[in-house]
Amino acid sequence: MKNIVVLISGSGSNLQALINAEAQGQLGGRIALVVSNRKAAYGLVRAAEANIPTLVRTLKEYKDSGKTREDYDRDLAAHIEATQAPDLIVLAGWMHILSPAFIDQFKGKIINLHPALPGELDGAHAIDRAYEEFKAGTRTRTGIMVHHVIPEVDKGEPILTKEIPCVAGDTLEMLEERIHAAEHQILPNAVRLVLQQGDEAL
Repeated sequence: MKNIVVLISGSGSNLQALINAEAQGQLGGRIALVVSNRKAAYGLVRAAEANIPTLVRTLKEYKDSGKTREDYDRDLAAHIEATQAPDLIVLAGWMHILSPAFIDQFKGKIINLHPALPGELDGAHAIDRAYEEFKAGTRTRTGIMVHHVIPEVDKGEPILTKEIPCVAGDTLEMLEERIHAAEHQILPNAVRLVLQQGDEAL
């Protein structure tokens, strides 16, 4: 069984979509560990309810002890490798830009969910920025993608994408709801696809 490690920072609704897909035999692997960089992330509750081991490691703890982001990333990578030897690492609402100190340990094994289409709205607050452009009349659609992770933020090769229309009368909350609903479908599909491609490459 392929080991999947999921990294989260918040409510974990996409983690829940992965948990549900695994329960239905549709994920292609098992979620072996959930990692959070925030102690209060509700996704940790979701993981506990599904009997999935968790790890909480905050960047603040490192900075308070005089260590760097690279130290944090390097130690986190080492702990994950020693604990689970993951076949795939999934960034599902992970609000921390990983440095090469982490990425280089798992080349080709990290994927990220980003609420924008390839080449558009890279980085943080992509939904908010898309909505502002829609209100300004310069955008009629946005989207989501799951992509491979490289050191350049949101620039890795796309795995799956989905276009999301901006609809007249949309509020930000309405657009967010459509985007999140689509995320919950596309992310499990992308995980299964990547794991299947890994098998085919063997």
